[in-house]
Amino acid sequence: MARKPTIDDVAQRAGVSRSSVSFALNDRPGIARETKERILAVAAELGWTPSRPARALSLGKAGAFGLVLAREPDLIGADLFFPAFIAGVEVALGERGDGLMVHLTTPEREQSVYERLSADRRVDGVLLTDLRHDDPRPALMHRLGLPAVVVGQSEWSDGLSSVSLDDRPAYVEAVRRLAELGHRHIAHVEGPQEFRHAHRRRVAWEETLHALGLPQGPVMPGGFTAEGGARATRALLSLAEPPTAIVYGNDLAATAGLSVAQEMGVPVPGRLSVVGYDDTSLTRYTYPPLSSARADARGWGEAAARALDRVLAGEEVAHVVLPPAEFVARASIGPAPGA
Repeated sequence: MARKPTIDDVAQRAGVSRSSVSFALNDRPGIARETKERILAVAAELGWTPSRPARALSLGKAGAFGLVLAREPDLIGADLFFPAFIAGVEVALGERGDGLMVHLTTPEREQSVYERLSADRRVDGVLLTDLRHDDPRPALMHRLGLPAVVVGQSEWSDGLSSVSLDDRPAYVEAVRRLAELGHRHIAHVEGPQEFRHAHRRRVAWEETLHALGLPQGPVMPGGFTAEGGARATRALLSLAEPPTAIVYGNDLAATAGLSVAQEMGVPVPGRLSVVGYDDTSLTRYTYPPLSSARADARGWGEAAARALDRVLAGEEVAHVVLPPAEFVARASIGPAPGA
């Protein structure tokens, strides 16, 4: 197998020093234009290509973005939002040849992970997801001087740049559609309330019921997991007066809820209407197909990575607002029993 040409090979062929080659290849000032052109021509002739780690080091860059997730590894794999979000980040990073460093940890160890990433210069910047109430991370980024973009609302960002996608309009439309179908007893299986986006979804459900003059239905924790969704659905359908519709915090919990309803002999949508969130690919293949809220997770990841790229370039990045989530009605909702 032919040996890959090195900087030393380029320097020897061009008759210059190794440092001159480095200056020319990294587009730094300090060498004559004719010398630079000769070096670049020799590099092309030899078929020299840069070592990404070496080039990043020479430019004082890590060549990677960071994404720290304080969730259980099994939950990351099961929740289809994150694979789509990460794919979007990778699309943006692939254009510049950088990579994404994903680090799974626990809330207790989260701060030390960021401190280590910053101290060791392992990443050029980070994307902050799953913002919590009184989240310490934006202030930590300021203290560490670590460039960051918040994936969420601007009011959560503590002055950092942010990229948001409003999930509330989809929840409002889902509850309104259910009310139009005659439902008066609409329950909610919520995500972890320490997450600000999960709390926003619950509040949207509550406020819409109130605006429509409907009683607040029961609320059950679902944790954004299949197990939580199944457990919550079983409890709701075992009530003396079970709901005729359930709005879930995500598709994973809703899909499990569909399965439990069928297991308990509750037809969907004949006696129970079901709505999820995220509009992941599996929603089209459940039985019946799952109504959901379409949030462009991949586009969100791409926009967040591009925003961080601009922050690293020294730009003043205003809050980026993406199109809001849209409610997508499918066969899992229907008229309320007796309506």
